[in-house]
Amino acid sequence: MMNVLLVEDDIDLATTIVDYLELESMDCDHASNGLMGLNLIENSEYQVIILDINMPKMDGITLCKRMREIGIDTPVLMLTARDTLDNKLEGFNAGSDDYLVKPFAMQELIARIQVLSRRRSGETKRLMVGGLTLDLTQRIATLNQQTLKLSPTALGILEVLMRASPKTVTRQHIIQAVWGDDQPDSNSLKVHIYHLRKQLERHESAISLDTIASVGFVIKEAAQ
Repeated sequence: MMNVLLVEDDIDLATTIVDYLELESMDCDHASNGLMGLNLIENSEYQVIILDINMPKMDGITLCKRMREIGIDTPVLMLTARDTLDNKLEGFNAGSDDYLVKPFAMQELIARIQVLSRRRSGETKRLMVGGLTLDLTQRIATLNQQTLKLSPTALGILEVLMRASPKTVTRQHIIQAVWGDDQPDSNSLKVHIYHLRKQLERHESAISLDTIASVGFVIKEAAQ
């Protein structure tokens, strides 16, 4: 079942959308303001996030910017009553992936959700796990503001692990994501993981890169 988050302060509209999505076999959480939405986004995983622009406590534009700043790449569909080019550009500049103007047909909402659910957003600029940051634009990793010396391949592995954190990533998934069909020799991944782990250990931090026996690897921040 697809998992969707709706952040919308119009309770009547939100109820209608949630009920309709459930008829389409989509599980939809609802937040009535931006701060509540941000809390759910930081603590749950969704395939698509629907944001109203005008909301109390934190508007949709600010919420979308915040998501992208902290590296959340879930596709975002913006809802708004303002059908002007400037409004749409503002949403896209904040990191949204699509736009729907109120009032709209529920069938169109479903169609757009289904399209967005098939991809991750390309709008995120930075991934963060505790004090570990990966700038996706400059391809630079830092730990507690200290730059890590990593090869392009190691950066690719780090990106895969950080996107999944705190979940474990299988060896095969990493190999496919980083090398594609050009499969490396059997020791390549092990060597890159070793050097990546050494770079992380050079700086005192709560970040750990752990091997999960017979499964793969996980990067996470240790519990304080």
